[in-house]
Amino acid sequence: MPRFHSPDLGANPESPFARDQSDRLVRRDFWLGMSDRSLVLAMTQGVGAGLSADEKRAHLEDIGRAHLVAEVCVQEVIPPQR
Repeated sequence: MPRFHSPDLGANPESPFARDQSDRLVRRDFWLGMSDRSLVLAMTQGVGAGLSADEKRAHLEDIGRAHLVAEVCVQEVIPPQR
């Protein structure tokens, strides 16, 4: 089962990541109305910047944009220690 981001709806009741009791995205139209480029920016520099890579991946798969995972969830290559 995917691990979706669970926003604090008390602090931010209009969160675009809000989900109902069935774990369905409440503001799906917010995401579906975005172009791929806008969605990548939102997830990397905007509202989704603070999410973990797993949460971002689950969200993108849920809205049918799994093809953007490589752009949004960039893996950092750490050089070996000497």
